[in-house]
Amino acid sequence: MAKPEVEIAQLLARYRVQTGRSLSIGTAESATGGRVADRLTDVPGSSDYFGGSVVAYSNEVKINVLGVDSKTIEAHGAVSEQTAIEMAEGGRRVLGVDICIADTGIAGPSGGSLGKPVGLFYLGLAAREGSLSKGHMFRGGREENKRDAAEEILNTLKQYLLQFIPLE
Repeated sequence: MAKPEVEIAQLLARYRVQTGRSLSIGTAESATGGRVADRLTDVPGSSDYFGGSVVAYSNEVKINVLGVDSKTIEAHGAVSEQTAIEMAEGGRRVLGVDICIADTGIAGPSGGSLGKPVGLFYLGLAAREGSLSKGHMFRGGREENKRDAAEEILNTLKQYLLQFIPLE
């Protein structure tokens, strides 16, 4: 089975052939610390579609660079569906890309609470058609949680692309 970042590259190439247009991708990462961008850029030719990444680890960067509303963080927390969506939307705007994927989470081993345990991540995606976010609970240590979140957000992007890029 191919890695999702390779399948994403194949889907984007197919889209370009079928439509004559390119789609650009960006990332707005918090808890994964740039792993998603690293994986996307591991694919040869990724410069054709990868626009860039913002690693917004602190709330200040989420607010001041990505434009996440401070009231969103106050009301829902940095690790929330709402923050993930605003990160993805802000990343799309700041990076000037067609689709932006985002993550925010608690990698561990500390930082969790009863309501938001270690391993909780919210993964967001923003595109012209709209935005979405989904919560995920990962059960590993810090390294595994970050790895699993990066894998899941790449699979989310792949599934999104499959909605409108038919398989051959």
